[in-house]
Amino acid sequence: MNLLSQFLPPDNIVLDVPVTSKKRALEQIALLLENNHGLERSGVFDSLFARERLGSTGLGHGVAIPHGRIKNLSKPCAAFARLSQAVSFDAPDGEPVDLLLVIIVPEEATQQHLDILAEVARRLSDDSVLESLRQATQPSAVYDLLTRPGESDDD
Repeated sequence: MNLLSQFLPPDNIVLDVPVTSKKRALEQIALLLENNHGLERSGVFDSLFARERLGSTGLGHGVAIPHGRIKNLSKPCAAFARLSQAVSFDAPDGEPVDLLLVIIVPEEATQQHLDILAEVARRLSDDSVLESLRQATQPSAVYDLLTRPGESDDD
């Protein structure tokens, strides 16, 4: 079963977001989660930004998985943003980032948080998936790419 499909609703996928920095990208995701899920924008942003200060969530190849914990959140929530222009994210390969998959989890969801991160990292390490995410013209196509069962997903 694909864990991400449980936490990434199609409405949380935005394409070609015009931002100029990592901070602005995280602000846009926080706004999206506030609008779609009633999460407090400042709490989401603060959690994501605090995690970035510990070390970049950039994976390389233009991908980042910003993540954070939120007090009193009942279940994990995810969002995907493809940026209109890649921004510096202090990724290990030095490449700017244009694909962000953001994960917000309850404060106490330690193992679940790690399981979701591992699944997302596996999916986003596939070059053909990354190319398809960059070429997709509809959020529904991105949703299908991110949530379809892969060879390494359990049934």
